[in-house]
Amino acid sequence: MDNLSTLARTGKENESESWGLIQAWALKQRREGRSVLFVHHAGKGGEQRGTSKREDIMDSVIKLSLPSDYSPVDGARFVVQFTKSRGFSGPDAEPFEAALRDGAWSMKSLEDVRTAQILELHGEGLNQRDIASEVGCSAATVNRVIKRSKVGD
Repeated sequence: MDNLSTLARTGKENESESWGLIQAWALKQRREGRSVLFVHHAGKGGEQRGTSKREDIMDSVIKLSLPSDYSPVDGARFVVQFTKSRGFSGPDAEPFEAALRDGAWSMKSLEDVRTAQILELHGEGLNQRDIASEVGCSAATVNRVIKRSKVGD
């Protein structure tokens, strides 16, 4: 169902009662053995628009966002984060980066992406404090990544 704001036009988007009809329909689909995938848009703050009651019946909720170093030339490249994961956890629920290049999807752990960013910025001559600020981690983390990379050389 794409997208909720267009399809579910009952009541006010921020009021949980407005979700009741769609929720009943989705539960009926589940009882009849069907899977339902809802596509929804984020609000200006990056979180879902409207009532959070929508997520009550969901088994999984996936948030897609742009990586901090995203450029439009990257095309389809985004961070995949499970904000709700009923029935799976641990490594299966870890966020990752996905990208579509030359017709093929690739995935990387966010730790691998951060390590690559740190090493690239270090190679460009940035100091550890500036790298930490750019990547969004601590200077100690930057220091550990750089030290680990030198051990592997």
